Amino acid sequence: MTYIDQPFHIKDLELKNRVVMAPMCQYSVEAEDGIPTEWHHIHYASRAIGGTGLIIVEMTNVEPRGRITNQCLGLWSDEHVPAFKQIVDTVHRYGSKIGIQIAHAGRKAQDAEMPVAPSSISVSHDDTTPKPHALTTEEVQEMVLKFKEAAKRAVDAGFDCIEIHGAHGYLIHQFHSPGINRREDQYGQDLALFGEEVVKAIRSVIPPTMPLLFRISAMEYMKDGYQVDHAIEVAKRYHAAGVDCFHVSSGGEGPVSVVKPGNHAGYQVPLAKAFKEAFPGVPIIAVGKLEDAAIAEQVLENQEADLIAIGRGMLNDPYWTLHAIKEVTGHITPPAQYERGM
Repeated sequence: MTYIDQPFHIKDLELKNRVVMAPMCQYSVEAEDGIPTEWHHIHYASRAIGGTGLIIVEMTNVEPRGRITNQCLGLWSDEHVPAFKQIVDTVHRYGSKIGIQIAHAGRKAQDAEMPVAPSSISVSHDDTTPKPHALTTEEVQEMVLKFKEAAKRAVDAGFDCIEIHGAHGYLIHQFHSPGINRREDQYGQDLALFGEEVVKAIRSVIPPTMPLLFRISAMEYMKDGYQVDHAIEVAKRYHAAGVDCFHVSSGGEGPVSVVKPGNHAGYQVPLAKAFKEAFPGVPIIAVGKLEDAAIAEQVLENQEADLIAIGRGMLNDPYWTLHAIKEVTGHITPPAQYERGM
């Protein structure tokens, strides 16, 4: 038996295989005011033609100052919905499911006049970059509503699932990080509270059958950064609030890392395995240098994760899924237009 080509369910969402296209920012110079362009349309449609089970649209932000750069996507306005809906409809036409990653960059917003964060701590860790504005308690609560409104627009656009970005040093990660969140109000006394409120707010406006995914950094690489045990405890709160699946990554909390991550294939798989053991029955996505089809298959066969996410590998090859399934199983069913070439 092979695994990479097998269907998989997350709640009522049926995926035709175990391959996920990881969200990868395009930083497209064509993007204006956060609205997807023809580039994004072709980019995601081509991965659907390439056989990907689940495509997750890149980090899409809940307000303009939440973007990493001014070339990043947004869902802070109803004007964004039609362009996203066109992408969704095309991806569905070619047989894939599609989700969207909703996020806020927080202190990592490079082009914002004044980035925001839980606390006024520079992203550089050595104060060589400007300190962000520490959100007031009222501003934090307003931010929760912005996530909620963005999720509602994602539903209106027809997405099959939503992923909350709580990894890589962006805003939600900043709140649940002991080294970044130095607040004295309830959002500092309870590090999981902001993320928990975001999960509940989004859950309240999406269909009960729609899967809610959460991408999390299972460990940090900065000095005295948190380890996997802390991430799991925080994730338990998020799961209880309504998260259905965890997408397990690591690091990204700042540009300067004290602990150097592995640079080998599957280096984050042990973190995914730790989550799988901590959350029996909860789907887990592994990510991180899994472009080798044999290694991706092994992760699934060993039950270290339920799904494998491909990021840079799928930027390199839009048809990675078809090629990987053929390598593992010996056969594929490509689009009729491509049969002569595959």
